[in-house]
Amino acid sequence: MKAQDIVILLKIIALEARGWTMLELSRSLYLSQSEVSKALERLAFSGLIDESKKLPAKNTLYDVIINSIKYLFPVKPNRILKGIATAHSAEPMSKKIVSDSKYVWPDVNGKIRGESIEPLYKNAPKAALEDKKLYEMLSIIDCLRVGKVREQKIAMVELKKRFNIV
Repeated sequence: MKAQDIVILLKIIALEARGWTMLELSRSLYLSQSEVSKALERLAFSGLIDESKKLPAKNTLYDVIINSIKYLFPVKPNRILKGIATAHSAEPMSKKIVSDSKYVWPDVNGKIRGESIEPLYKNAPKAALEDKKLYEMLSIIDCLRVGKVREQKIAMVELKKRFNIV
């Protein structure tokens, strides 16, 4: 599994109400169509998406994310840079967690300065800026990757809401 596979599933969840095409996923996530196709094959094999490659297994994905994301795709905050807010520095987490520290995905056009962290995959910030739902889910996941226990618990609740699972 690759980090972009998780992002593809998040994008499908963000688009689920209206459906999607492979071309749309490719363009909106800045991936080639072959990368999307290969990712969907891996996701179907792992049981994270159904055999038609249209419906994500949200409960399974949720379990994978909350139990494994920080181990599969670890990140350590790095130097202070200009960038795009993420983790508890971005909505919806910034409304729930008050902190003096800021986390950002490095970006010279970013609006805030903070400790830089690597996104799940290199084009995730660009894709997130074009899709509010995707941005929220990626920020929540970054909270799971860098947050303390309290922040992670809040992130779990917020992610469950975005996945519409009980």
